[in-house]
Parts: sequence; structure tokens; C-alpha cells
Amino acid sequence: MKTHFTLPYEGGLIEKDLPAGILHSYEKIWTKVFPESRPASYAIADFIEEAINNHKDGLFRLGLTTGATPTSLYNELFRRYKDGKLSFKNVVVVSIDEYYPCSADEPQSRNNVLHTSFLDKVDILPENIHIPDGSVPQSKVSDYCAKFDIIARELDLLVIGVGEEGQLGFNEAGANAKTRTRTVRLSYNSRKRQAANFNHDISVTPDKAITVGVGTMLSAKRIILMAWGEDKAQAVKAISEGPVDPVCPASLLQMHDHITFYLDEGAASLLTRSVAPWLVGPCDWTTKFIRKAVVWLCETTGKPILKLTERDYLDNGLSDLLEKTGKTFDRINIDVFNDLQHTITGWPGGKPNADDSTRPVSAKPYPKTVLIFSPHPDDDVISMGGTFIRLATQGHNVHVAYQTSGNVAVHDDVVLQHLDAAAQLGFENRFDEVKALIDSKVPGEPEPRALLDLKGAIRRSEARGAVRSFGLNDETNAHFLNLPFYESGGIKKMPRTQVDVDIIKELITRLKPHMVFMAGDLADPHGTHRVCTEAALEAMKELKAEGLDWIKETHVWLYRGAWMEWELGRVDMAVPLSPDEVVKKRHAIFRHLSQKDIVPFPGEDPREFWQRAEERTSNTARLYDCLGMAEYQAIEVFLKLY
Repeated sequence: MKTHFTLPYEGGLIEKDLPAGILHSYEKIWTKVFPESRPASYAIADFIEEAINNHKDGLFRLGLTTGATPTSLYNELFRRYKDGKLSFKNVVVVSIDEYYPCSADEPQSRNNVLHTSFLDKVDILPENIHIPDGSVPQSKVSDYCAKFDIIARELDLLVIGVGEEGQLGFNEAGANAKTRTRTVRLSYNSRKRQAANFNHDISVTPDKAITVGVGTMLSAKRIILMAWGEDKAQAVKAISEGPVDPVCPASLLQMHDHITFYLDEGAASLLTRSVAPWLVGPCDWTTKFIRKAVVWLCETTGKPILKLTERDYLDNGLSDLLEKTGKTFDRINIDVFNDLQHTITGWPGGKPNADDSTRPVSAKPYPKTVLIFSPHPDDDVISMGGTFIRLATQGHNVHVAYQTSGNVAVHDDVVLQHLDAAAQLGFENRFDEVKALIDSKVPGEPEPRALLDLKGAIRRSEARGAVRSFGLNDETNAHFLNLPFYESGGIKKMPRTQVDVDIIKELITRLKPHMVFMAGDLADPHGTHRVCTEAALEAMKELKAEGLDWIKETHVWLYRGAWMEWELGRVDMAVPLSPDEVVKKRHAIFRHLSQKDIVPFPGEDPREFWQRAEERTSNTARLYDCLGMAEYQAIEVFLKLY
């Protein structure tokens, strides 16, 4: 069984026996929240299987979509088909969108993706498949859409994911509840997102699409919405708890009477039941959960911890905390203040010859062997560069393992610039050869291996430079694992296998680290962080199962990167950075020149990684300051997994 990364339980809402009306009291579209996307997909598959098998009146009409969200669902439906639990012979599938213009045989087409990922693997009859035709001539497309809309109405079940801004298919901001199947012009931001399917070349990304309208979707008898990951959290809150607003098209589905929203914990992280579950119902008041509530109360009232009053607790829904713990408000204030203060340390590897009873890391052994796993060749300095500096300067044996090559994140122009520089320095001139290789790229196809090797070499040289800037030996302390799952030549990666795990196991066994740092990002737009962390955790799990004594003393710490930060209620260690350390960290990030300014896919955030990192750590320092702690320039925070 593969390890699937989820955050440890730290208290929360007690849902058992809680009436549904209370559990969903803040929700206009009721949600089902799962630890991660796979069990959520299994639950949706249960619903689909039961609905199809119990359908008695003619063909079952099922609406589906493509994209990353339904991938695990389609895998599960295929598994059930193979096991004989489910047949699609009596199912009609209607897909909700397609690029326009776009022929069905193009690799990027929704038609092709839905066939290769699901339909071609099951026993559905070809005549029962209805996918918008992106090759219809423009003069006929309006009539075609009108006819397709009739097919797409009154589905028995519509299963659909939502976009980061609440999009439904290609229904974007401004869509209304009466829209039908039609062609739409894609905004620049939408084309930029979709360009990931076209080798990140927006010039060849279609500027139009065919999409089933919101009004047509509302005619479905039953609707299931899906969303995974923290990057969807803002949209999920707006869809489930916000007002009906055409700016967020999926919120229009609040008007449907039979709709359920399936979420993982990341996507649900901004719902009231996650942010302030004490407003919903009774809670399990663990130490960390009490801290979460008190931090929330400070933010709500604008007060530091030690200035909170009993009235603050009572007026903001925290009477249950006082009753269940049996503590007075001032006792809780002091306990949480001390608890949070003890997370702060300038010695992330432990302070030698010091009382470590209230410190997050033990004093012994010293020095420690530390292994930092970096999914891409710059995540180490972006996410925990300041702590990296502290560990190195305080005498620990620090190693960093770059789990993937990061080759697809290098722009072609960067490669050519490096080759031009080599030629100008008098080395072999291969500029024209590589320019021809770049020109041979085919949209939607993997990049040529020779080009990827050059890009990987560029990223390795940058990582080595950053490691050297911290005073480490880049030959002995920097490890480039090049995990095979990543080497697909495109954004869509291959499944992780035992080969990936074994590569990590070999390094861990060789180093025998006392501390291991891993990426805890669940919001990584391309999923690489999650896969890398799951592979590393699987390696640790297998090594523990082998009964090795030394690994019992190995502790795992989770950092976060450029997208999100740990909420203070979860933090186990906070490492303050001086102004000089912030600058040194920034300069280490600058060593990754290929990722500056023209990084091919930075996401919706236009800032460079160093800007995101500095704003994140300075904001964390500000939050500690507002809670009544000492004022620092910046703080990096970590969660201890075990």
C-alpha cells in the first residue's frame, strides 16, 4: 500500500452523531470532506456505481469533465469495471467542454484526454459518447451547440470539478444561470492556465472553447462537485458559503436542490467548519487545537494573547473551550502563550549543552546529520533557506537531496543563453545545434531528451552554487536523485514506483540522518511536492519495517514553500531570521537564475519566488509579534511529523 501524505490529526470538530443541519449550518452547498483526494474519489465512485447499477429506466445519462481533478476517480471507475462491479454498456457519457478550434485527435483535446484516460478502457458503446466537436466550422458552430445542448440537458448525474476562480468547464466570471451550450472566448488568464497543455506556448493555445452552460448543468437531476488542494480553497469557500455571484460561476449551483461538494482537507481549509469549527459544534480540545482557537480569537479581536478576556471567549463562540477544559480564560491565555513561545528557537538542530526540556529539538546528539529533501532544485532555499543557513553555520552535517531534475521549468531562451556564453568563452559552439533541437519541439509532445538533459544540467549548476554560498561542499553534500517519475518530458508526470522509493532509501541508509526535512505543500500546482514527500515517507516507512535501530531516532520535519505557510496552530518549530540572514537567503535564491523573471509556469502569482518567500516569512514574524511575542525580521516555521 503506497503512503499517501496527510497531515496529523490535531483535534477538531466532533462530527459523530452531529445532526447534518448543524454540521452544514454555514454551507449553502453541503460538503463532504475527506483527508485527501483518493478516498473522496472512492466515495464518488461508490455513488456512481450505485446510481448506475440501480438505474432501471433506459440508459443512465452521466455528465463528465476532464482535467487533473477527476484523474483518481477515473482510475477507480476503471478498477471497478475490471473487477466486474460496474459496466458502462447502458451508460451515456456527455462531456461538458472542448477547445475551439480543436480536432478530436489532437493530444490536448478534451475528446482525446477523456478517451485515453477513461472511455477507451471501459465497455461503453461508441454511439453513447457525446463530446463537443471542436472541429465544426465556425459558420455552423452555433447550430451545433444548440443541438448538443439538447443532448446535455437533464442528465441523471453530472460530476464536475471546479477551477481556482470557481469556473465550471469554460464558464468563467460573468456567466449566468440561464446560459446554454455555446462558444466562449477565453480570457488571457484562462489561456495562460490552459497553455500548460500546449508546452506553455500561449501563442498556440486556443482562444475559444465550446462549453455546456450553467443553465444546462442546473437541469441535471443530481450534481456532484469536486475540488482538491489548497489552491482551490478560496473558490470552495465562495461556492459553498458565499452569495450567488456570477463572478464565481459555480456559486450559481447553489440553486440546485440535489448537489453535494466532495473535498479534500486542503480544498476545505477555509470553510467555517475548518477555520472555526467551534462555531459549528462540539470539539476535541487537544493542546494544539486550543492554540488554534486562541490564535483565531486574537486575530478576530485584534488583541495579543495575554490581553484576551473571558468576554472575548464567550462572545466569539468559545464557551465550549472553557467548559470542556475546565480552565479559566487567563489560565488558557498563559498556557497558550508559553506553548507558542516554546516553538521559537534560534537553534533548529538543538542547542548543545543546554536544557532542552522546553525546546523543539533535543540538544543531543551534537552535531546532528541533517537531510533536507528538496522536490525541485530550489525549494530548499526558497522554503527554508534561513534555517538551512543556521544548521550549516551551527556546525551540523547538512546534506540536501534534490529529488527531481526540475528540467521542464527551464525556458528555452535560458538554454540558448548558456550555450552562447560557452561559445563566447571559447568552448565548443553548439548554439545552432540546440536551436534546431528547440525548433523541433511539437506542442503537446514531451520535450526531446537531449534538450531536457541540458536543462537539468543548468538547474544542477544553480543548486550547487546555492549550496556553496552556505559554505557546504557541493560534491559531497548535494545529492541529485533525478527520480524517474518526473522524467516524462512534460508537466504530467508518471506514477511513482518502487524505483523512486529505493533511490531515496539508499541515500537515507547511507547518511543515517537524525533530522529529515521534507516539503509539506499540498497546494503545489503541479503535484510534484506531494509525490516527492510521499516517496520519501514510503522510504522511511520501509526502513522502519526493516527494524533498523538508528532510524528510530530520526525525526521528520515538514516545511512549506512559495504557495502557503503553516497556520500557527500547527507549528512545532519557529526559526527567527536576522536581516542579514534574510539577505543571504535571497542571494541563494538568486543563484537559481533560470527561475528568475521568465520561469515558464509561475502560476497566477506574478511575484518572483524570493519575493513570495520574504513576504511569507515576514508575515509569519508579524503574526508572532501581534500575538505578543518578540518582534523579528522574519520567521520560518515547521511541523514535526514524528
